[in-house]
Amino acid sequence: MSRRSLPIDALDRTVAALSDDALAEARHAALAQFKKRGFPTTRNENWKYTDLSKVIELSRRSLQTSTDAERPDIDRIRELQASIDAGWLVIANGKLNRDLSTTLDEDGIEVSPLRLDSKDLRLEDPLADLNLALLKQGLSLRIAANRSTDRPIALLIVDSAGTAPVLSQVRIDIELQANAEIRFIEYHVSAGDDEHYSNAHINVIARPNARADYLRFQDRALHHSQTARLNVQLETDSEISYCGIDLGGRLTRNDLKIDILGQGASAIFDGLYIAAEGQHVDNHTRVDHRVGPAVSAQEYRGILNGHCRAIWNGKAIVHAGADGTDAQQANHNLLLSEHAEIDAKPELEIYADEVKCAHGTTVGQLDEQALFYLRSRGLDRDRAKRVLTRAFATSIVNKSPIPELHDLIGNAVEQRLRELATGVPQ
Repeated sequence: MSRRSLPIDALDRTVAALSDDALAEARHAALAQFKKRGFPTTRNENWKYTDLSKVIELSRRSLQTSTDAERPDIDRIRELQASIDAGWLVIANGKLNRDLSTTLDEDGIEVSPLRLDSKDLRLEDPLADLNLALLKQGLSLRIAANRSTDRPIALLIVDSAGTAPVLSQVRIDIELQANAEIRFIEYHVSAGDDEHYSNAHINVIARPNARADYLRFQDRALHHSQTARLNVQLETDSEISYCGIDLGGRLTRNDLKIDILGQGASAIFDGLYIAAEGQHVDNHTRVDHRVGPAVSAQEYRGILNGHCRAIWNGKAIVHAGADGTDAQQANHNLLLSEHAEIDAKPELEIYADEVKCAHGTTVGQLDEQALFYLRSRGLDRDRAKRVLTRAFATSIVNKSPIPELHDLIGNAVEQRLRELATGVPQ
């Protein structure tokens, strides 16, 4: 058995035990593909800095351990729901919890079980194979044409691992019909003393003149791991404004892929990642400008302390004929420890004329002159460092497309920064 694969017998048993539903054919097709490819390895350029060996070992043990599904922490879920005014879809350990969900009957918002067969499959990477092969229940979310609301739809992905390692899969397919305007919150949390690995895949299609404001917030337990992919297709004059915040997780990998398919489309996407001792966070973004004129702009910021590692790889491809494209990239990193490591790689591939493209990345430490200025105003050195670090993060928090959550996110970021400074969970 290859070190990047899983035990075939256990995989076959797990897939066979899943209900014979509308996903059965797709599951078996994905399983066959996963058996051929296995997990990605560091020999793959896109995974050069992220080793999944611990995730693979966790997955092996989970498949070979027969345990009942962990019960969700209802009190924790209710607390989160009370803190954010939204319509909620609660996915607990890979399955929709209807009792805790609140947005199932709203006009113009259709939630249904995901239906796929083998001809629908476009599995772009091995983790998509794994996701579909082991998917207990997928969701399809359809927003009707011209539907608009200020109240966000919150996708709460909550996982628990109590007495045995747990492996969970999440897939949600979202379609915004023409002229729809909807705001989404994708919220990841987890709990439990044992190890957990979540593999989440979300697909968004924005039809002509549709708009999505999208906030992804990840605050998992620090000994849990997650891989996540968000695929976005933008048609004519459609828009997405996205912000991703990563605070928790032992190993976190985020893939954001945006396909610009129609003229006048716009993709604005930003991210903040904070890592401390033992954490590994990897952000890969790719935007394909297939037509022009269209706009994409991204800014990611990282704050690292202790023995930790972060990766940012931002790629923009301007295809032939996509004249009028405006593609901007920026990545800035603040290293608070000599043991912290960042691997940053901005990429532009341009095959069209009359485009406006730029990229840049910076890596540095706190400005000593700024520290001196704050200390001259009465702050001690530790307090001055916290003020500057918070300001560095706040610029991304305040760009989040859901302004009413700025305080909630800002408080969570502030708590995480205190943990970085003290080394003690708050």
